[in-house]
Amino acid sequence: FERAEYKELEDLDHGQAEGSLEVRSFPQEPFATYFDEKVSIPEEEYSCFSFRKLWAFTGPGFLMSIGFLDPGNIEADLQSGAVAGFQLLWVLLLATIVGLLLQRLAVRLGVVTGLHLAEVCHHRYPKVPRIILWLMVELAIIGSDMQEVIGSAIAINLLSLGRIPLWGGVLITIADTFVFLFLDKYGLRKLEAFFGFLITVMALTFGYEYVTVKPSQSQVLKGMFVPSCSGCHTPQIEQAVGIVGAVIMPHNVYLHSALVKSRQVNRNNKQEVREANKYFFIESCIAVFVSLIINVFVMSVFAEAFFEKTNKQVVEVCKNSSSPHAGLFPNDNFTLAVDIYKGGIVLGCYFGPAALYIWAVGILAAGQSSTMTGTYSGQFVMEGFLNLKWSRFARVILTRSIAIIPTLLVAVFQDVEHLTGMNDFLNVLQSLQLPFALIPILTFTSLRPVMSDFANGIGWRIAGGIMVLIVCSINMYFVVIYVQELGHVALYVVATVVSVAYLSFVFYLGWQCLIALGMSFLDCGHTVSISKVLLTEEATGGYAK
Repeated sequence: FERAEYKELEDLDHGQAEGSLEVRSFPQEPFATYFDEKVSIPEEEYSCFSFRKLWAFTGPGFLMSIGFLDPGNIEADLQSGAVAGFQLLWVLLLATIVGLLLQRLAVRLGVVTGLHLAEVCHHRYPKVPRIILWLMVELAIIGSDMQEVIGSAIAINLLSLGRIPLWGGVLITIADTFVFLFLDKYGLRKLEAFFGFLITVMALTFGYEYVTVKPSQSQVLKGMFVPSCSGCHTPQIEQAVGIVGAVIMPHNVYLHSALVKSRQVNRNNKQEVREANKYFFIESCIAVFVSLIINVFVMSVFAEAFFEKTNKQVVEVCKNSSSPHAGLFPNDNFTLAVDIYKGGIVLGCYFGPAALYIWAVGILAAGQSSTMTGTYSGQFVMEGFLNLKWSRFARVILTRSIAIIPTLLVAVFQDVEHLTGMNDFLNVLQSLQLPFALIPILTFTSLRPVMSDFANGIGWRIAGGIMVLIVCSINMYFVVIYVQELGHVALYVVATVVSVAYLSFVFYLGWQCLIALGMSFLDCGHTVSISKVLLTEEATGGYAK
């Protein structure tokens, strides 16, 4: 790390007590990366719990939970149910818990410092690693954006009975994103309420599918709380890894650390900081629990209705139901392979047209909500890493262009099979980018120069290090499996070169993280400043360090 470039105070009090805050100013303050409006917290006498205060802190966690409900997650859920039945529900539960704990670190960083993860990276990493890290995170956001656009386009195609082609759905998604992003002009709380509405739509639509299919409740509970996978082979293992990669999204860590800045918290008052951390975590638990229930709905529906079903069985049912999509499936005895598009079709064949349309509405809500949060993530990341402010309109134009062009080309020149098949590649891309969020967040929340008295304790450092190591290892396995299927020597050579560069940078970040976790013998003189004062942003717009 390089030292942050602070404006030195002439009368620095070197005898200042450890843990107190010393006010300093940056030579160039970062631009505001969230709304000008800040939600005030009601003043009450201190108590263990207050519903009024919880309501005031409610909002950022639900926007964050959209990352657990994007079309990539829905596809991972339905494929896991169709391939492994109820046996991977425990993986979903475990991945959700790990994701929640990692989001807790993001919350604490934002609350304690008043800076989000991208801003802290800007001030703490040297220029070259900082730029590389920014590019990797941007790549993850663009990949996620493509998944969300694909999901929305497929939903629009299903709702229009195929009258609106996939490329038309892609163009509609571009347009409506601009419309929805202007909702924040009506107030922060109204925008958060709109996201709450979209989550409610997902809960109702996928809940309808759950009630219609009537999965075995005993099998659901057994799958969630009894870890096992009897008879599982490579396809089931790949799906388990896919669940982890879909649930734990790299850009979500950057997003959540920024969203919590929307509440007025006096960061000079440790009691207020502790209180904010507590209520934000409670809200995050509630939001992530709701997302878990929705994911369980989807996985259970496909586990109950389509596990071990063959293409021939599906074709017969679709023909008997007079579905126009019977020809979509080959008439053979191979196991049914589903995706977001085929999933809606088979639901319509088995449970009637209402199941198909309600499924499409749920997918559309997932795609639209995650598209909006993805745009905010991109804005925070660009402004934080580059200390650069773009209008949201310009930001959307740039990211949409990069994400839309390849998606639009596939939609125009290929069919829905190739469009949904892009999700496999994009899931691998997300897996590759995961260390670039997890390692920095663990690094900075473990540093006393950044977090002061709120730095991770030894227990959190060990647990966090193990979680990051396991998650990154699982996702690297997923990537290796995908590379093995490339089947071309030239592609292997390219993959090898990219892998060496990739692993070298991950090693660099890991080295800095180990130093932050307490292995000071690895310090070669290029690590974080040993200053014991806290880096933070004051509510007035000034900064303290």
